Amino acid sequence: MKVFVLIRKNIISIVFLIFVICLVIFSNSNLTATANGLKLWANNVVPSLFPFFVAVELLSQTNIVYYLSKLLDKIMRPLFNVPGCGAFPFIMGLISGYPVGAKIVSNLYLNKSITKNEAERLLCFTNNSGPLFILGTVGISFYANSTIGAILLLTHILASITVGMILGIFARKKENKNYLNLNSNSLNKKNDLKISELGEVLGNSILNSIKTILMIGGFVVIFSVIISILQKTKILVFLASIISNTLGLNQNLVLGFLTGIIEFTNGLSIISSIHIKEISINIILSSFILGFGGISITLQVLSIISKSKLSIKKYIFGKFLHGLIAAFYTFLILLLPMFNFNL
Repeated sequence: MKVFVLIRKNIISIVFLIFVICLVIFSNSNLTATANGLKLWANNVVPSLFPFFVAVELLSQTNIVYYLSKLLDKIMRPLFNVPGCGAFPFIMGLISGYPVGAKIVSNLYLNKSITKNEAERLLCFTNNSGPLFILGTVGISFYANSTIGAILLLTHILASITVGMILGIFARKKENKNYLNLNSNSLNKKNDLKISELGEVLGNSILNSIKTILMIGGFVVIFSVIISILQKTKILVFLASIISNTLGLNQNLVLGFLTGIIEFTNGLSIISSIHIKEISINIILSSFILGFGGISITLQVLSIISKSKLSIKKYIFGKFLHGLIAAFYTFLILLLPMFNFNL
């Protein structure tokens, strides 16, 4: 009994120890996985996200967010029960992709522009997969079909809006209306930037963006290694076999889904490469994974919001709900005869 208690108290340390041992045992495959992770980061993540990170940092030094808050407060408050400044992470999150939305929300909360409850709800529906990834990588590269990419993008956006509305409705039942009105205009106008300050502002924006992009690169590499270890040890194959035999599902689809829960890019790649008669199942599973984001994205968000002490539990619930709703919307669209992709 004491042994089980000791293991439970030191479970994290044990997991880290096992990870180090696996790094040594599977060193050859881990080197390849590390190189692939670095290539993925350098060729895909940096070009698509780094400019957006710099842009977000620059915009946050201006009064764009202030004016956006004033302009859209009458839309964001009744729709999502958040102040108008919440439109900034929502729009940028949809345009750029994971984890830009989380970074903006964290900054807004640290600047006391939004309350903790508003920040935690915003995290659930503003941290999304970007159109470049969904249309380009998933639609064209993985499925070789731009229409599938467009369907996944549409259901992803609709599910994000739906999650925000659902969370806003529940929040209204818990919060006092007067309290809401007090914090809706807490965003203060900044002093206008001077030309002499541009160099310093740009330099700080680049440095902050480099820090974030390096952090994301670390996650990409580490999770590439973790997936490689899980493949070598056949753990994922074993779990997929049990689930597929129990539920009567295609084992390769289950394997792709489990991989996507860990790291969504690798999972989406596996799911899209499986050729079955009912390809709509592949697309629906892909829709869920795009909405949920996977453990890798969740940990990236956790690292970003760690200073702000926002709850990761609400984020996980929100993204799980996002995945379910996106999958349901995708299912409904695929029922239409014009979008029948089955063989």
